[in-house]
Amino acid sequence: MEGYLGSAYLWVKALHIIFVIFWMAGLFMMPRFFAYHTNYAPNSDEDDRWIERETRLKKIIMNPAMMLAWILGLMLVVHIGMGAGGWLHTKLALVVALTGFHIFLSRQAKAFAARARPKSEKFYRLINELPAVFIIIIAILAVVKPF
Repeated sequence: MEGYLGSAYLWVKALHIIFVIFWMAGLFMMPRFFAYHTNYAPNSDEDDRWIERETRLKKIIMNPAMMLAWILGLMLVVHIGMGAGGWLHTKLALVVALTGFHIFLSRQAKAFAARARPKSEKFYRLINELPAVFIIIIAILAVVKPF
């Protein structure tokens, strides 16, 4: 294999895919957690349980998976080079947007932890579908490399 990763390239690629899957699982779960959480009164026992679930999901799965997906992904970018094509730039832009979605969800979790109900159950059920749209486009870009 060419590039600075040499024979480690496929291992880095496999780990990148694994951590992207973990990150996506968190991005799918958190809005669903919020949808359920909105049904419970602030300061109730169930409210406390949802805050704990959301905090654990964010700290144990989402944040570490996102960071590792980014680190490994950037290693792959350095390996193949930024001149790989427009597909790579588009993919990176979409990953930046997903990172923004992650940050938005983290802020929503903080609002719930502060006993607020920032959005409706319906809102969270709708945004629950966003990561699917992004991952479909990103996977097509990464595999097909259409441009």
